[in-house]
Amino acid sequence: MAYIKLQSSDGKMFEVDVEAAKTSVTLGRMVEDLGPGKDDDEPVPLFNVNAAILAKVIKWAQKHKDDPPPPDDDENKEKRTDDIDPWDQEFLKVDQGTLFELILAANYLDIKGLLDVTCKTVANMIKGKTPEEIRKTFNIKNDFTPEEEEQVRKENEWCEEK
Repeated sequence: MAYIKLQSSDGKMFEVDVEAAKTSVTLGRMVEDLGPGKDDDEPVPLFNVNAAILAKVIKWAQKHKDDPPPPDDDENKEKRTDDIDPWDQEFLKVDQGTLFELILAANYLDIKGLLDVTCKTVANMIKGKTPEEIRKTFNIKNDFTPEEEEQVRKENEWCEEK
Protein backbone atom coordinates (compact mmCIF):
# COMPACT_ATOMS: atom_id res chain seq x y z
CA MET A 1 0.00 0.00 0.00
CA ALA A 2 1.36 3.43 -0.97
CA TYR A 3 1.51 6.31 1.49
CA ILE A 4 1.94 10.07 1.33
CA LYS A 5 3.40 12.21 4.10
CA LEU A 6 1.55 15.34 5.17
CA GLN A 7 2.84 18.06 7.47
CA SER A 8 0.37 20.15 9.44
CA SER A 9 0.73 23.89 9.94
CA ASP A 10 2.17 23.25 13.41
CA GLY A 11 4.81 20.84 12.07
CA LYS A 12 3.31 17.45 12.95
CA MET A 13 3.86 14.69 10.36
CA PHE A 14 1.15 12.28 9.20
CA GLU A 15 1.55 9.25 6.97
CA VAL A 16 -1.64 8.72 4.99
CA ASP A 17 -2.81 5.94 2.70
CA VAL A 18 -2.78 7.37 -0.85
CA GLU A 19 -6.35 6.17 -1.47
CA ALA A 20 -7.53 8.13 1.58
CA ALA A 21 -5.51 11.16 0.47
CA LYS A 22 -7.29 11.03 -2.89
CA THR A 23 -10.57 12.00 -1.20
CA SER A 24 -8.92 15.42 -1.49
CA VAL A 25 -8.87 16.66 -5.09
CA THR A 26 -5.82 18.76 -4.20
CA LEU A 27 -3.82 15.86 -2.75
CA GLY A 28 -5.08 13.50 -5.44
CA ARG A 29 -3.66 15.77 -8.15
CA MET A 30 -0.35 15.99 -6.30
CA VAL A 31 -0.13 12.20 -6.11
CA GLU A 32 -0.93 11.91 -9.84
CA ASP A 33 1.58 14.62 -10.78
CA LEU A 34 4.38 13.36 -8.57
CA GLY A 35 3.47 9.69 -8.58
CA PRO A 36 3.44 7.68 -5.35
CA GLY A 37 6.84 6.66 -4.13
CA LYS A 38 8.71 9.69 -5.48
CA ASP A 39 10.44 11.73 -2.79
CA ASP A 40 8.90 9.56 -0.08
CA ASP A 41 10.70 11.47 2.65
CA GLU A 42 9.44 14.87 1.48
CA PRO A 43 6.15 15.73 3.24
CA VAL A 44 3.42 17.84 1.66
CA PRO A 45 3.11 20.98 3.81
CA LEU A 46 -0.45 21.99 4.65
CA PHE A 47 -0.04 25.53 5.91
CA ASN A 48 -3.72 26.12 6.64
CA VAL A 49 -4.51 22.95 8.63
CA ASN A 50 -3.31 22.28 12.19
CA ALA A 51 -2.51 18.81 13.53
CA ALA A 52 -5.74 18.32 15.50
CA ILE A 53 -7.91 19.15 12.49
CA LEU A 54 -5.71 17.23 10.05
CA ALA A 55 -6.01 14.14 12.25
CA LYS A 56 -9.81 14.40 12.06
CA VAL A 57 -9.73 15.01 8.30
CA ILE A 58 -7.55 11.91 7.86
CA LYS A 59 -9.89 9.85 10.04
CA TRP A 60 -12.84 10.96 7.88
CA ALA A 61 -10.90 10.26 4.67
CA GLN A 62 -9.93 6.73 5.85
CA LYS A 63 -13.60 5.96 6.54
CA HIS A 64 -14.78 7.33 3.19
CA LYS A 65 -11.90 6.41 0.84
CA ASP A 66 -13.94 3.70 -0.90
CA ASP A 67 -17.09 5.82 -1.28
CA PRO A 68 -18.18 6.70 -4.81
CA PRO A 69 -17.36 10.31 -5.71
CA PRO A 70 -20.07 12.74 -4.61
CA PRO A 71 -22.34 13.85 -7.46
CA ASP A 72 -21.81 17.26 -9.02
CA ASP A 73 -24.04 19.97 -7.65
CA ASP A 74 -27.20 20.52 -9.60
CA GLU A 75 -28.28 24.10 -9.07
CA ASN A 76 -31.95 23.20 -9.62
CA LYS A 77 -31.89 20.24 -7.24
CA GLU A 78 -33.25 20.83 -3.77
CA LYS A 79 -30.51 20.50 -1.17
CA ARG A 80 -31.19 18.02 1.63
CA THR A 81 -29.76 18.18 5.12
CA ASP A 82 -31.43 15.08 6.54
CA ASP A 83 -29.28 12.55 4.68
CA ILE A 84 -26.17 12.58 6.89
CA ASP A 85 -24.69 9.13 7.47
CA PRO A 86 -24.91 8.03 11.15
CA TRP A 87 -21.10 7.61 11.33
CA ASP A 88 -20.67 11.19 10.08
CA GLN A 89 -23.28 12.49 12.53
CA GLU A 90 -21.32 10.95 15.39
CA PHE A 91 -17.98 12.10 13.94
CA LEU A 92 -19.24 15.70 13.72
CA LYS A 93 -20.43 15.91 17.33
CA VAL A 94 -17.71 18.46 18.03
CA ASP A 95 -17.58 22.02 19.31
CA GLN A 96 -18.37 24.82 16.86
CA GLY A 97 -14.74 25.89 16.55
CA THR A 98 -13.71 22.40 15.44
CA LEU A 99 -16.66 22.15 13.06
CA PHE A 100 -15.76 25.44 11.38
CA GLU A 101 -12.07 24.44 11.20
CA LEU A 102 -13.15 21.20 9.48
CA ILE A 103 -15.16 23.24 6.96
CA LEU A 104 -12.11 25.41 6.24
CA ALA A 105 -9.84 22.36 5.91
CA ALA A 106 -12.30 20.54 3.62
CA ASN A 107 -12.52 23.64 1.45
CA TYR A 108 -8.73 24.15 1.41
CA LEU A 109 -8.07 20.50 0.52
CA ASP A 110 -11.06 20.31 -1.85
CA ILE A 111 -12.79 17.38 -0.13
CA LYS A 112 -16.35 17.76 -1.41
CA GLY A 113 -17.86 14.96 0.68
CA LEU A 114 -16.49 16.36 3.94
CA LEU A 115 -17.40 19.92 2.98
CA ASP A 116 -20.96 18.85 2.17
CA VAL A 117 -21.50 16.96 5.41
CA THR A 118 -19.97 19.70 7.61
CA CYS A 119 -22.05 22.41 5.92
CA LYS A 120 -25.20 20.29 6.25
CA THR A 121 -24.42 19.98 9.96
CA VAL A 122 -24.25 23.78 10.28
CA ALA A 123 -27.46 24.11 8.23
CA ASN A 124 -29.18 21.74 10.66
CA MET A 125 -28.00 23.92 13.56
CA ILE A 126 -29.76 26.89 11.92
CA LYS A 127 -32.88 25.20 10.57
CA GLY A 128 -36.11 26.27 12.25
CA LYS A 129 -34.51 28.92 14.46
CA THR A 130 -35.38 32.57 14.74
CA PRO A 131 -32.68 35.15 13.99
CA GLU A 132 -32.29 35.70 17.73
CA GLU A 133 -31.78 31.98 18.35
CA ILE A 134 -29.23 31.80 15.54
CA ARG A 135 -27.35 34.76 17.00
CA LYS A 136 -27.28 33.03 20.38
CA THR A 137 -26.18 29.68 18.89
CA PHE A 138 -23.27 31.24 17.00
CA ASN A 139 -22.54 34.07 19.44
CA ILE A 140 -23.30 36.76 16.85
CA LYS A 141 -23.80 40.32 18.05
CA ASN A 142 -26.90 42.07 16.70
CA ASP A 143 -25.62 45.35 15.30
CA PHE A 144 -28.94 46.40 13.73
CA THR A 145 -31.01 49.16 15.23
CA PRO A 146 -34.66 48.14 15.76
CA GLU A 147 -35.59 50.28 12.75
CA GLU A 148 -32.99 48.61 10.51
CA GLU A 149 -34.10 45.18 11.67
CA GLU A 150 -37.74 45.97 10.87
CA GLN A 151 -36.76 47.21 7.40
CA VAL A 152 -34.83 43.97 6.71
CA ARG A 153 -37.83 41.92 7.84
CA LYS A 154 -40.16 43.85 5.50
CA GLU A 155 -37.75 43.49 2.55
CA ASN A 156 -37.53 39.74 3.12
CA GLU A 157 -41.13 38.88 3.93
CA TRP A 158 -41.31 36.89 0.71
CA CYS A 159 -38.95 34.22 2.02
CA GLU A 160 -40.68 33.64 5.36
CA GLU A 161 -42.57 30.38 5.79
CA LYS A 162 -46.27 30.91 6.31
